[in-house]
Amino acid sequence: MEQQPQIQIHRFTWQSIEIETIYNPCRWGVIAHLEIRSIKPERAPLPITETGYRSHFHPCGTMEANGGDVVAHITAWLDEEAATPAWRRYVEASRQGTLF
Repeated sequence: MEQQPQIQIHRFTWQSIEIETIYNPCRWGVIAHLEIRSIKPERAPLPITETGYRSHFHPCGTMEANGGDVVAHITAWLDEEAATPAWRRYVEASRQGTLF
């Protein structure tokens, strides 16, 4: 019987937001699953999700073929999306607050 890859749970901080990720390298034996959620502050928006939660499926082995470091991959994804004009506008509006 073939052994299933172990689920990985990671916690890390990105731009003062504590994030938890759960990575299943081969869910149901057919697809990899990555869950990302902001936990402190809870449900804080991230550049990849307005709700603070993201579920992402990809082919088994994709993460491992690219070095296998889950936190490094998520951090790079967040950094890339944080450079978009939409996220920069969100950050600026958050700093200033809004009247309406």
